[in-house]
Amino acid sequence: MKIRVGFGYDVHKLGEGEELWIGGIQIDHIKGSIGHSDGDVLIHAICDALLGAANLRDIGYHFPDNDPSLKGIDSKILLRKTIDLITNKGFTIGNIDSTIALQKPKLKDVIPTMQKVLADTMAIDIEDVAIKATTTEKLGFVGTEAGIAAYATVLISKH
Repeated sequence: MKIRVGFGYDVHKLGEGEELWIGGIQIDHIKGSIGHSDGDVLIHAICDALLGAANLRDIGYHFPDNDPSLKGIDSKILLRKTIDLITNKGFTIGNIDSTIALQKPKLKDVIPTMQKVLADTMAIDIEDVAIKATTTEKLGFVGTEAGIAAYATVLISKH
């Protein structure tokens, strides 16, 4: 069996009046992610981690931000296509560990929903999708609420 680990990171600027999508769900907040797609930093970080682990480059290579067909796309579609890419190379997901860095709003009550949506999208067990949330103690672009960041580590294997 071949085992590989991947790491992903994504950031998006936050703006008033934009929708805030994280982990495949819309969060009610006065600010949202600015991006070419729906701006879901968690899904983008997971996609990058999966693609990297399978040595398939990165999310921007497969889903460029200058492709008009991807404008406003639901990031769950990008995640499903990423799963297809790694599956076509013979890989399956072992588990995902991720962290969202966001000053506001607090996410603890919606994390179980995110886990379910992501597990369903990837067709894996909910126990294999860990999501944590943190602030940056009001430091940096996350702390000033100018942006949001997400980190993901994945384990994939090929039998």
